[in-house]
Amino acid sequence: MLIRGGASLKPQEQKVLKLFRSLSDVQRQTATSFMEFLLSQGEAATTKQPLQPDLIPRPEKESVVKAIKRLRATYHMLDQNKLFNETSQHMTSHLLHGKSAAQVIDEIEVMFAQHYQRYLDDTAGDT
Repeated sequence: MLIRGGASLKPQEQKVLKLFRSLSDVQRQTATSFMEFLLSQGEAATTKQPLQPDLIPRPEKESVVKAIKRLRATYHMLDQNKLFNETSQHMTSHLLHGKSAAQVIDEIEVMFAQHYQRYLDDTAGDT
């Protein structure tokens, strides 16, 4: 087993080192340049922090449509297509079933917060 600074190398690292050692000097330089390029491209992905919501205060009187626009702006990082169906259901409960705007807005705020929590969980799993 190969040793690196007193610690053993992982199998994938061993394979890379073995391949690297089998290359010519020119190929090693090309491989090194390519790895540096990959590292520079991947830094943003590996250090990517989840986006934070832009908290926009809820006005005292607000329509459901304006609340949806406010929440879309607040949670700009969320995929709006994933929210469309649930948002439509809430809008329907307001327009067709007579649920109060304030109650529907409360429910939509909870829904957006839940989707944001899933986004955070997914982002944490990617790093």
